[in-house]
Amino acid sequence: MSNSISSDTQNRLQWSLFSLRLGVFIVMAMWTLDKFVNPGHSARIFEHFYGISGSSDVVAYIIGALQIILVLAFMAGIKKRITYGVIFVMHGLSTLSSYNQYIDGFNNLLFFAAWPMWAACFALYLLRDEDVKYTIK
Repeated sequence: MSNSISSDTQNRLQWSLFSLRLGVFIVMAMWTLDKFVNPGHSARIFEHFYGISGSSDVVAYIIGALQIILVLAFMAGIKKRITYGVIFVMHGLSTLSSYNQYIDGFNNLLFFAAWPMWAACFALYLLRDEDVKYTIK
């Protein structure tokens, strides 16, 4: 961090980045848990939004297990270039694959919440070296 930035500003930046990381983590954790609690829901999402049909519960569990590792590493700030980058790309694919919902926006308002979250993922990726609060070094 540049010496010209006050410690108060640096502290506020670190808390801001932590709050973004925590918020993104909460959403990603729920999406991950959904693969275990309701694997059929994951199969329907894969088919409807990504055109991948025939997904089984086992596939949902495997993807969920990999996603748990990623999401926990993201929250812990481990290998930030990789984990923050993969989270950004994953959420971007999810956001962009929902393009039909944006066409009928007023009947799908909740889908628009994906855009500020994607922006948060981008900000976290760009500022990953400054995001040090409650991270594993």
